[in-house]
Amino acid sequence: MTRIFGLVLLLFLLSCDDDRGKRNPYLLEVGFRFDMNLNLPLYSPLTNTGNAVYIGASGVGTRGIFVMNVGFDQFRAFEASCPNHLPNECSTMLLNGQTAVCQCEDFEYSLFTGQQFSPPQDGTRYYNMLEYNTRFNGGIVVISN
Repeated sequence: MTRIFGLVLLLFLLSCDDDRGKRNPYLLEVGFRFDMNLNLPLYSPLTNTGNAVYIGASGVGTRGIFVMNVGFDQFRAFEASCPNHLPNECSTMLLNGQTAVCQCEDFEYSLFTGQQFSPPQDGTRYYNMLEYNTRFNGGIVVISN
């Protein structure tokens, strides 16, 4: 019985993926909370699926956030600072429809998933966008970290 338990434990430990716990070394995870009332004209684009907005308010993320309506009253929020280098003068990404574009290297990221489109195949680890928590209730989207 002890051998079987030991074998199961060994298999369990070998099947663990150590990559999931690695954090992005370029971006600090700042704590914040931001409430968006979708009845306000500034945020009204988010009432339609597929639309995104940039929020550049002080204290919201490192360089602001992108918020995207992904459908069925679900929203996703991502850090606006490019995830593949330290924040600098060109690292605040630009909103281009449903894509965020890094001004430094022209890297592009999906605002539906946060994933980088076509990462270079040069052996370097590239990071996807840092995602924040979202909650929707009664016309208010709450973004927090």
